Amino acid sequence: MCTVIVGFDPGAETPVVLAGVRDELVTRPWRPPAAHWPGFPGLFGGLDLSAGGTWLAADPAAPRVAALLNGDGRPADPAGRRSRGDLPLRTAAAGVPPEVDLSRYDPFHLLLATPDAVRLWSWDGERLAGGDLPPGVHMIVNAGWARGDDHPRVAYFRPLFAAASRPSARDAGNGSWDPWRELTSGAGLAAADPRALVVRRELPGGQVWGTSSLTLAALAPGALRYEFSARPADVSAWYPVLPAG
Repeated sequence: MCTVIVGFDPGAETPVVLAGVRDELVTRPWRPPAAHWPGFPGLFGGLDLSAGGTWLAADPAAPRVAALLNGDGRPADPAGRRSRGDLPLRTAAAGVPPEVDLSRYDPFHLLLATPDAVRLWSWDGERLAGGDLPPGVHMIVNAGWARGDDHPRVAYFRPLFAAASRPSARDAGNGSWDPWRELTSGAGLAAADPRALVVRRELPGGQVWGTSSLTLAALAPGALRYEFSARPADVSAWYPVLPAG
């Protein structure tokens, strides 16, 4: 996942709305969101078949969502490296990041959303920084929390998400989800556009890197709705993993 957009309004009926865009080599195998992990009963997320973890985990009972992005910085020693995909699972299950030896993990950004707060931790291979995000619409990219508009994607999309009506965690049938579905699906921008949210790149050696899936989640006290799309540019491809309410 290379971009997370999160709208946090503590006074709203649905305080948190989150959109996740996962960019990866298209040949990396995965399975759509479900309850894949016997060790984490009740958690839902997409399964990365290469390492067994996930890029986003949702606990509807809490409710809470944890999402992971790759970060920039010093990589872990290959001899002791662990997959970052276990971090969203353990964080969603416990409500806090696990106490682990971070030197064994490559750089990352880990976001935890509940109806009451949105927290972000960033590890650059040497230092862990973390804190609560303030109310507003925020975008997290591989470089971290984008606080300015110097990134073309952020400059284009953040105002659009901020102006869009909020999806409801309790009702998906009133059209409230349509604006966030359309924006997260790329808003019609070409994949090669420097502002694009849904991307595709031809790499040397014939490999292709691009957006492989999209996630939407809305959290309110006692409610979590979780939607998913495996056809990123197709706004009609969204379906509920966890229904409203």
